[in-house]
Amino acid sequence: MNVDELVAIDVHTHAEVSSKGHSSLDDDLHDASSAYFKVEGKRKPTLEETAAYYRERKMAAVIFTVDAESATGTAPVPNEEVAEAAAANADVLIPFASIDPFRGKAGVKQARRLVEEYGVKGFKFHPSIQGFFPNDRSVAYDLYEVIEETGTIALFHTGQTGIGAGVPGGGGIRLKYSNPLHVDDVAADFPHLKIILAHPSFPWQDEALAVATHKPGVHIDLSGWSPKYFPPQLVQYANTLLKEKVLFGSDFPVLTPDRWLADFERLSIKDEVRPKILKENAARLLGLTKP
Repeated sequence: MNVDELVAIDVHTHAEVSSKGHSSLDDDLHDASSAYFKVEGKRKPTLEETAAYYRERKMAAVIFTVDAESATGTAPVPNEEVAEAAAANADVLIPFASIDPFRGKAGVKQARRLVEEYGVKGFKFHPSIQGFFPNDRSVAYDLYEVIEETGTIALFHTGQTGIGAGVPGGGGIRLKYSNPLHVDDVAADFPHLKIILAHPSFPWQDEALAVATHKPGVHIDLSGWSPKYFPPQLVQYANTLLKEKVLFGSDFPVLTPDRWLADFERLSIKDEVRPKILKENAARLLGLTKP
């Protein structure tokens, strides 16, 4: 991957469908989230189509599935398939994985194998969909140990979620699990773990900013929201205290980088901070450039 030639690095994109046409969300949750995000264009691009999309835009993308099989009964897009597609499109795709924390020792073993054999660079957790508190020592701490040991990244969904929005009972998805303060415990217990808090963390934006300013290893990605809706304190911190720790993310395919970047262009971000958010911070965190 030639970082110098990239316009931006999108740290938050989803593998929505496998090569066999299998989706990691059931139809009700999928359709409801499409309505919530007012999705335009193809909602289930293949991995190859995603690579072509980002290559056309001279961008790189971190890509992952979400493994919440214990809670949803739906199998994820295989992590191995995501990693293999990234290897075949290494100029634009960066593979993350996702492991249901309730897989226990088998999940821990899988995490290590994915790093060692498939070159996975990080792991996506979605506490609300997976149904766990990130700071529950009995659930995910063994996974965090592997992630910290291997120098990979733990990316946590935080705040409200569009998955389940509008479905009776929210599809059984509970928002409480995604308060970023739960991740503060993880950052304290694993001081060398590299962490990304995904999304503007509504209704806990101040909590996310507090965690990221207090814990050196914690970063924030800006995915899932159009920048025109960012709360003012997030913009303030992105321009100042967290200018080295805020990352561009879109949430593709539910929110396209085209829409995100168009709105970001109109956001009151300092000229010297824009390249940090769009590429430089992510390149450093992902080990694509020297610290």
